[in-house]
Amino acid sequence: MNFFRGVMGGQPAGPQPSGAETIQKLCDRVASSTLLDDRRDAVRALKSLSKKYRLEVGTQAMDHLIRILQTDRSDSEILGYALDTLYNIICNDEEEEQGIYSEETQQKQVDDLGAQFTDRFIQDQENITLLLTILEEFDFHVRLPGVKLLTALLKNQCAQLQGIILVSPMGVSRLMDLLADSREVIRNDGLLLLLQLTKGNAAIQKIVAFENAFERLLDIITEEGSSDGGIVVEDCLLLLLNLLKNNSSNQNFFKEGSYIQRMKPWFEVGDDNSGWSAQKVTNLHYMLQLVRVMVSPVNSPGATASCQKAMFQCGLLQQLCTILMATGVPADILTETINTVSEVIRGSQVNQDYFASVNAPSNPPRPAIVVLLMSMVNERQPFVLRCAVLYCFQCFLYKNQKGQGEIVATLLPSTIDANSISAGQLLCGGLFSADSLSNWCAAVALGHALQDNLTQKEQLLRVQLATSLGKPPVSLLQQCTNILSQGSKVQTRVGLLMLLCTWISNCPIAVTHFLHNQENVPFLTAQISENLGEDERLVQGLCALLLGICIYYNDNSLENYTKEKLKQLIEKRIGKENFVEKLGFITKHELYSRAAQKPQPTFSTPEHMLFDHEFTKLFKELEGVITKAVHKSSEEEKKEEEVKKTLEQHDSIVTQYKDLIREQDTHIKALKEQVAGLTSQSEEMQTTITQQLSQIQQHKDQYSILKLKLGKSGDQGSALDGAQVNGLQQEELTQLREELDELRGQQSLLQTQLSDKDALINMLLLSGLNNDLCAWRTCQRHHFSPRFLSVVVLQEVESLRVQVQRQAAEISELQTERKELLRRAETGVSQHHDFTFLYIAYLELNILTSLSSNRTALDTELASANSTVAILQAEKTKTNCSCCLPTRTRRSCHSNRS
Repeated sequence: MNFFRGVMGGQPAGPQPSGAETIQKLCDRVASSTLLDDRRDAVRALKSLSKKYRLEVGTQAMDHLIRILQTDRSDSEILGYALDTLYNIICNDEEEEQGIYSEETQQKQVDDLGAQFTDRFIQDQENITLLLTILEEFDFHVRLPGVKLLTALLKNQCAQLQGIILVSPMGVSRLMDLLADSREVIRNDGLLLLLQLTKGNAAIQKIVAFENAFERLLDIITEEGSSDGGIVVEDCLLLLLNLLKNNSSNQNFFKEGSYIQRMKPWFEVGDDNSGWSAQKVTNLHYMLQLVRVMVSPVNSPGATASCQKAMFQCGLLQQLCTILMATGVPADILTETINTVSEVIRGSQVNQDYFASVNAPSNPPRPAIVVLLMSMVNERQPFVLRCAVLYCFQCFLYKNQKGQGEIVATLLPSTIDANSISAGQLLCGGLFSADSLSNWCAAVALGHALQDNLTQKEQLLRVQLATSLGKPPVSLLQQCTNILSQGSKVQTRVGLLMLLCTWISNCPIAVTHFLHNQENVPFLTAQISENLGEDERLVQGLCALLLGICIYYNDNSLENYTKEKLKQLIEKRIGKENFVEKLGFITKHELYSRAAQKPQPTFSTPEHMLFDHEFTKLFKELEGVITKAVHKSSEEEKKEEEVKKTLEQHDSIVTQYKDLIREQDTHIKALKEQVAGLTSQSEEMQTTITQQLSQIQQHKDQYSILKLKLGKSGDQGSALDGAQVNGLQQEELTQLREELDELRGQQSLLQTQLSDKDALINMLLLSGLNNDLCAWRTCQRHHFSPRFLSVVVLQEVESLRVQVQRQAAEISELQTERKELLRRAETGVSQHHDFTFLYIAYLELNILTSLSSNRTALDTELASANSTVAILQAEKTKTNCSCCLPTRTRRSCHSNRS
């Protein structure tokens, strides 16, 4: 009825309902209405009241709203209203209503309604699972309020909600899908959601990283314009920092995925550096922090070294050095760039060598180190910039003996160039300037040039300084002690004392030089024995440390300042307990504890710059041994010396064994190489054997094929039809031999016949000489010469004889070859057994064929010879019968013939 009165313009009768009553009625309507439209209108009304009556709506309507999310999933409109209402009562942002409802808003903030309603909402973990399921809806009016609600819940109760999402099936994966949404509003709110989700939870950080987060975030940064992008780039960089900071697994995944190489284009700022917007400065600041996370000194040394190597190889370090030497770069970006370059080169010899070669674009060009040191010792430069330069110089010299030698060399007389400014000159200038901060920075920087480097400590003793005209030069060591005795500022004295302690520690020669000045020991004992304020107590503690180093590293070369005499001096002038107490005061100081935490010098004000990180490590190492050295008696020292000698002997023995082990290792290595060579030879031989076996198999296959071919040939191949795989049968070989012997006999018979014919021809020729006249007459009748006939017959016989001899030699040669093959077949290699017999059979077939052809030829020639003999005999008979010689002559011829 109230609705109709409002429409008709009438005033409702009776008192107006309060906000709590209205909300109660709306909740009843949501719970009892069967029509979806009625429930939707009621939820819409609750949404409109949720900001003004946050407490009442949250108290009365939360359960009904959750039920709507469970039951009305099919209607996206009512889901959107319900999610917006829950977001309004859980979110703590009340900026819009602060001016109007200031008292009520302040009361709600005191009660922290958001945290209370968040606790109530997540009591049932199914509500979070339900919310994650709703986020899969593609509808914009459902997905966006769902993302905002989950983000608000994470802000209020991050740890509890992270635990619920972590155990929820596919919980993190569903949230990662938000980054792939084509609607930028949802994608950007998804970034904020993941930013809250990944805070301080390594397990979720790993899951997000392995859900391809790095690839998606880097793509978004590139799409948005890298350093020139807006707030979205900043959100992506913050999310990357969450994923990588103090998470070695994700750092390794980032490096192995070659994502470091994709960071290089971020720092291509160009030549025109005049327009640096606030957002660009913020983006580049976070980008530099991202690089520092990958090479932070707190990371494992191996991971840091691999990242440093990758940054050098991809050109990222070179790009950072370009920004470092560029003009127009904002001061905070320049400071952060210096810090970033510092950690990229820290402990990496290759990167340190490259940094040493970088020159500033000046005329004439100067090394980047010199330009940076000029800023460090300049008191007009910003304090944070000077701290960054000091850190860069420390990182350049960290584990870099080559760089330490180069810095110390610029102080030596033989290398000083009067026409140029060197790093050594700048350090000396800062060490003795009127600015206490420059004194401290130069002393610490020079101390890092001597850190763990005995050679440079001894070289620095050679440095001579010209204090004023007409006075002889003094050593750098003496000048430092002179400034100490002049009573300068505490910061200056602390810096000089740290330099002296670093210089003479573990260097007996430097200790001797220090004690050689008769004023140094009395000054130290006087400083330690006085009762002064807290700041001066720090100086007293450092003086005690310096005197303790003179005792511990004393080689007793000076008779007046041996170990024993110095300990007696402490006991008489200071007292052992007082000495140890002054020494122990240093570790109790707050600034000492702060400096010991990390290598980078981070101080709020210049007055707080008193201790260096590397010096705190040295002090921790020396405090205990100096305390023991002071309390030891001479007898204990003698025993300790004996123990040291024994240990040295043991060390020499151990060294000998180590050398022996090295030799054995070398021998073993050589044997291993020999074994490896033999193994490779064995493998090659095995390969050769395998190839030979393969060839043998091929030969066997060829032999089988040849057998088949021979089996299909004529009578000559009939002997091979029954051959087995391992050779011809013995019976066939016997048969072939018999045929061969028979042919030989026939050949011998033919040769015998041929010899008989030759003898007969010779006899006929001899008898024919006596009948030349008769023959001449006969020839006259037949028109040819008898002498000519005799010559022709002789030539034919000689030709036959030569042919027979040649065939006999050929038969002998074939017999020799056959015997050799038979011998090899009986005693030879098993691999070629088959082919030997096959070859014998083949040869014997050839012999048979050859003998047969020779036999035919001899038969033909014999027949020709017989024909010739017959002709000659016939001629002879005719000659005898028809000769025209006288009767006496014929009788004589007849008697001769007889």
